[in-house]
Amino acid sequence: MAEHSVTVENTLQTLLTDKKYSTIRDILVTMNPADIAAVFAGIEQEKLPLLFRLLPKELAAESFVEMESEEQEALIKGISDKELRQVMDELYVDDAVDIVEEMPANVVQRILAQADPEMRKEINEILQYPENSAGSVMTTEYVKLSPGMTVGDAILRIRRTGVDKETIYTCYVLENRLLVGTVSVKSLLLAPSDLQTIDSIMETNLITVTTHTDQEEVAQMMSKYNLLAIPVVDGDNRMVGIVTFDDAMDVIEEETTEDMEIMAGMTPSDKTYLKSSPFELFLHRIPWLALLMISATFTGLIISHFEEKLAAMVCLTAFIPMLMDTGGNSGSQSSVTVIRALSLGELEFADLGRVIWKEIRTALICGLVLGALCIGKVLLVDKLLLNTDGVTLTVALTVGLTLSLTVLCAKLVGCTLPMLAKKLGFDPAVMASPFITTIVDALSLLVYFGLATTLLRL
Repeated sequence: MAEHSVTVENTLQTLLTDKKYSTIRDILVTMNPADIAAVFAGIEQEKLPLLFRLLPKELAAESFVEMESEEQEALIKGISDKELRQVMDELYVDDAVDIVEEMPANVVQRILAQADPEMRKEINEILQYPENSAGSVMTTEYVKLSPGMTVGDAILRIRRTGVDKETIYTCYVLENRLLVGTVSVKSLLLAPSDLQTIDSIMETNLITVTTHTDQEEVAQMMSKYNLLAIPVVDGDNRMVGIVTFDDAMDVIEEETTEDMEIMAGMTPSDKTYLKSSPFELFLHRIPWLALLMISATFTGLIISHFEEKLAAMVCLTAFIPMLMDTGGNSGSQSSVTVIRALSLGELEFADLGRVIWKEIRTALICGLVLGALCIGKVLLVDKLLLNTDGVTLTVALTVGLTLSLTVLCAKLVGCTLPMLAKKLGFDPAVMASPFITTIVDALSLLVYFGLATTLLRL
């Protein structure tokens, strides 16, 4: 897909140079809005208004929604108020809200000035909801029906008003603004009679969210119940909007990206990688790197404390990296598994006991196997092949036993910390690989030197 976009981009650049605008239009009208946006991302920003004007009105608006905020801002600055008004007339409210949230204040003022009063009012209402809530990602454009309406009247209403709605596949039955049921277009089309009333075929077992429900929870509910849209109600069960599946997919992508960045030890960024400058990447990475560097001081203090014992048996030093790395990897496996289960709603804090018991059993199996392999490796490789000074059977047993206990400690830390973070209201992803690795490194050293002191009588 990326290669295709580059090819189209190069073709458009050539056609622009030759001023073959009709050919450019013929190419663009055959393309999907998302593909047009991808091609426009590689075009010089001063040329975007010219290309944008070649698009039919509806396709232009759909492509505008798919563009990155930088291209959107450049386009808004390069087109007239009339052209901007035409774009705003074609946008759905939730798309308009997304654009407004990304733009600087002076551009927002111009956007709102060109929106019709009704859309401006709806945009301002949605902007008042908390960030990352259902209210902030919903749209107010949906099909409303009444319980006493006949099937024939309902189909007629969909024909008259559906063109301005984001989705018509599910219609919402309201009585005095209260949501009392839903009915699908399929149910309407397959109804035995056009005179049948909506209340006789509507679904009353409703799945709803409130305006303050977290957007990630909304997306999970839509995935769980296979919904194309989910109704959003206020505290009095009054219908205020819907969240559609395309917005839910955007939420899932956004939340997953955020979790991955946090788990990798970075502050989440709103920009894509190629759009971020080296300095911006530095700002997102340096706080975590500095924190982890300082926290690693504890491992240094532990090694310094046992320096005399290491001097008495230098061969022990060679096994420290292996023990620390294995512990960090073991903790990361457990933490990632638990964090993913928490994000999918598979685990709650009440499951902590079950999780710990499962991880203990898993750790015992992993630890015994790795410990046995480690003992064999120390005896065969370090003692026989490399002939390392000081390596004995007791040393091998000490290293292997340490490895087994390190795996156990690491998996317990890896599974409990994310769940405790969730319980305290923090993002569980914070307790991912870098943070857990630092804790496990310190624990593995304490176990190692404790066993070495006891078994080797240092």
